[in-house]
Amino acid sequence: MIEILKAVLFGIVEGITEWLPISSTGHMILLNEFVTLDVRPEFWEMFLVVIQLGAILAVVLLFWNKIFPFQFKKKPVVRTDIFVLWFKILAACVPAAVIGLAFDDVLDALFYNPWCVAIALIVFGIAFIVIENRNKNMTPKITELGQITYQTAFLIGVFQLIAAVFPGTSRSGATIVGALLIGVSRTVAAEFTFFLAIPVMLGASLLKVLKFEGPITGPEMTILLVGMVVAFVVSVLVIRFLMGYIKKHDFKVFGWYRIVLGAAVLGYFMMK
Repeated sequence: MIEILKAVLFGIVEGITEWLPISSTGHMILLNEFVTLDVRPEFWEMFLVVIQLGAILAVVLLFWNKIFPFQFKKKPVVRTDIFVLWFKILAACVPAAVIGLAFDDVLDALFYNPWCVAIALIVFGIAFIVIENRNKNMTPKITELGQITYQTAFLIGVFQLIAAVFPGTSRSGATIVGALLIGVSRTVAAEFTFFLAIPVMLGASLLKVLKFEGPITGPEMTILLVGMVVAFVVSVLVIRFLMGYIKKHDFKVFGWYRIVLGAAVLGYFMMK
């Protein structure tokens, strides 16, 4: 029962931090210092990634009409613009997919530690503040999803690559920073980031499952499913909050939060 409650807590943290640009990895590492799941190390590594599937389902539910090309209203309609959007999303996935497939284990060994996570939190926190100050009096060049070109999508994918290499950067944080930097509005940057998460997280989860050795036990499966369900429910609430928030506010508050959290992580592990 205790492990189920822990899974609920991890699901809550995943659902909140996956979509807010504050690094789910950083929060999971910090949470694991105080609340450790009593599971095998190899299952823990897989759990951290596969729990994200619950968060993905929240995006699918909330943005179904924007991401599913086959619409059924008065009569069946095929949305070619949505097919084009998916081709652009796939173009954005290329940089991270190539590096991830080739160097996934190496990158985890090199950078998956509290020190790198803390530094990434602080660096991208500063980036959010600097870019938002820079964009304060600028009009975004791209205010609709349809205006994103393949070149723009690929450039956003390059920023996502930074998050794939350096845990703590935050996948959503890196892609939003990149999008803002090249003139994409906050709303479009957030939506494209959400959609980009679908193939990225599915691919990452599939990779971890394929690399997982041995069968998953009944208790482990229960822990995983509970974490995914909780992540799904919390993600629905958080995504709705964020889309409403950024219509009237910028991302600087998340930048300051990242800096404070990064400093706290550094301080905690220095004193440990």
